[in-house]
Amino acid sequence: MNYFPQALDFAAQAALLAELRRVIAEAPLFTPTMPRSGKPMSVRMTNCGPLGWVTDKERGYRYQATHPETGKPWPPIPPMLLDLWDAIARYPAPPEACLVNYYAGPAKMGLHQDRDEEDFAAPVLSVSLGDTGVFRLGGPSRKDPTQKFELRSGDVLVLGGDDRLAHHGIDRIVSGTSALLPEGGRFNLTLRRVTKPARS
Repeated sequence: MNYFPQALDFAAQAALLAELRRVIAEAPLFTPTMPRSGKPMSVRMTNCGPLGWVTDKERGYRYQATHPETGKPWPPIPPMLLDLWDAIARYPAPPEACLVNYYAGPAKMGLHQDRDEEDFAAPVLSVSLGDTGVFRLGGPSRKDPTQKFELRSGDVLVLGGDDRLAHHGIDRIVSGTSALLPEGGRFNLTLRRVTKPARS
């Protein structure tokens, strides 16, 4: 794990938030549901990029090129995020998906692995905007011990190498810890490479 606290200052956070608002205007937040059970998740989400991560009762976890409710292609990944990937991810191919999770009130995310991608050699890069999230990080096995720490607005986290398949999640959101979002809550943006790059 590589952790970059306050990688984005407040001005950069505000600029990225403005870009994110444009993404959401084109690809509205929706409530995903769990495979098989159809239980709604507590986060709302959307995506940008050529592919987007979605889940529902019928087809489960997957990536697809269109918004599940509008049927339209996802909007492009903002250039600020592509520049961040180029500067930090240390991977030769660009990200293909940016999953946007919005946490408000009691929303949380249980321990899970990001393993719906073809390419585990590529890292997952995470950007936090808004209220602080209590992040929990474990190991490749669900039974591995975990540690927790706070991800604040502007923090960037990269899971790669041995930590690429580490279990991780968000225990809770600490409301009122950031003035960035007037509505409160937290946006988490995760950049992912989904397919393996073609060999040159």
